[in-house]
Amino acid sequence: MKSKKTNLIKTTHHRMNWFQQFLVICSGSNVHILKKTPSEWNKFAGIGGIVLFTAVFATLSAGYAMFTIFDDIWASVGFAILWGLMIFNLDRYIVSSIKKTGTWWNQILMAIPRLILATFLGIIISKPLELKIFEKEVNKQLNTIIQRNKTKLQAEMNGRILQQSGPFDTEKKQIQAKTIAYQKSYDSAAVELEKEILGKQSSLTSGKVGYGTNAKRKAELKEQRRQDLENYQKQIAPRLEYLDKEVSKVYTNIEKERDKTEIFEDQFNGFAARLQALDELGKNSAIIGVAAAFIMGLFITLEISPVLIKLISSVGPYDYLLEKTENDFRLYSKEKIEKGNAETDWRIDDFKEKLGKENEKL
Repeated sequence: MKSKKTNLIKTTHHRMNWFQQFLVICSGSNVHILKKTPSEWNKFAGIGGIVLFTAVFATLSAGYAMFTIFDDIWASVGFAILWGLMIFNLDRYIVSSIKKTGTWWNQILMAIPRLILATFLGIIISKPLELKIFEKEVNKQLNTIIQRNKTKLQAEMNGRILQQSGPFDTEKKQIQAKTIAYQKSYDSAAVELEKEILGKQSSLTSGKVGYGTNAKRKAELKEQRRQDLENYQKQIAPRLEYLDKEVSKVYTNIEKERDKTEIFEDQFNGFAARLQALDELGKNSAIIGVAAAFIMGLFITLEISPVLIKLISSVGPYDYLLEKTENDFRLYSKEKIEKGNAETDWRIDDFKEKLGKENEKL
């Protein structure tokens, strides 16, 4: 009767509540073994809580990142849950794979790759949450980047316009220069004719008033110059029209291309663009840079803390029981293998012996 009461007391005292059991499962430990070591429950429940909260933060981080990229709430929620479960299982594996019963040096060697992986996961988780925390500053910096890109784009477009329309503009200038030369020649002839009629003395006029022989010759020269000007203008008009159309075509094509590019620039608010804005904010503002570094450090610490806790904690009853269980399985497996090998050797020897006796009879 006393024995039954003692067992009942032990069972009641060692009963694990559902939340504690859930956290223990999150820690990646063997629940059946851990139930035999009540003194270890709080430690592994704490480790499980850190693993759980890391997975929750990973889910939120992935959800925000995916919503930024796809702008679809359901796709973001689905991917966030999938990502959170993956991080949860990775963390459980990282923590559960560290054995405490080996030497300190072996534990360090086992922990190094796990710490590197945990650090990498911490960086991945922290970045989207940094973007959310500094969302207002990132949006402002994004506008600055967009305006800067537009200014750069305008300069590039102007350079392309000059490059593509340059030959046409050069030819137009040559035509205009030649037209001006014809115009000046005609104006000069008109002035000389006027001076000749008015009787103004110069090196090219006779100084006699009236429409004389010299004036007639100058009138003919003026008419010839006018005809030359008009003929050149008629001759060159189709070419000028063609050059104007080509220059207009260059402007139209580049303007269309600029409009398309500006639409793309206005939509420059994706995940990579926000990361660029956050990086520039960190370089331009020491306060934001330090704050972002602290946030990243916080998540890295959170991610590696289960490994560190497991590493710095002393060997407990759970570790001894786990080693004993694994060792029992190793011994059992070895025993089975040795027994199987011995039985096989005995059957082979027995077969050889029988075969030898049959050969002797023959």
